[in-house]
Amino acid sequence: MKGNVIKYDRDNIDTDVIIPGQYLKVHDYAELATHAMEGLDPDFHSKVKEGDFILSGKNFGSGSSREHAPIALSHSGVKAILALSFARIFYRNSVDGAFLLPIEIGQDAYDGISDGDELDIDITRNEIKNLSTNQSYKMKPFSEIIGKIIEAGGLFKYKPELD
Repeated sequence: MKGNVIKYDRDNIDTDVIIPGQYLKVHDYAELATHAMEGLDPDFHSKVKEGDFILSGKNFGSGSSREHAPIALSHSGVKAILALSFARIFYRNSVDGAFLLPIEIGQDAYDGISDGDELDIDITRNEIKNLSTNQSYKMKPFSEIIGKIIEAGGLFKYKPELD
């Protein structure tokens, strides 16, 4: 998948800034998306495009367990979050709901990818190619079960093989 990067050079981006609390009663996902990242970047909605990626530091999605955060991001056009690490519940909400891909990266990728760069991410090869700089980086492979849930299109579509 290809997309452009919106980079937030910081750690601990929490669900309160991803989707501020006053919007948690909004049930229209398109409306919810217009408020994505509003607590951190009020201009996010005007710069995000379909297929974009967010890049950030450690512990992305910390805070409350609200599934609104990955829903708002995915409906704003974000396809994946690249981060040094994720809050576990944000990670699982993203995967289980098939909202977006939480991709764990190394420090070299974090340092080498800039805001606005175009990436090509191949999750089958665990590779991120920065098309803007012609550099390649490895991503942390998904565990077997997470890979199967992603492939199925979310937890509710995943049907484990029973012996």
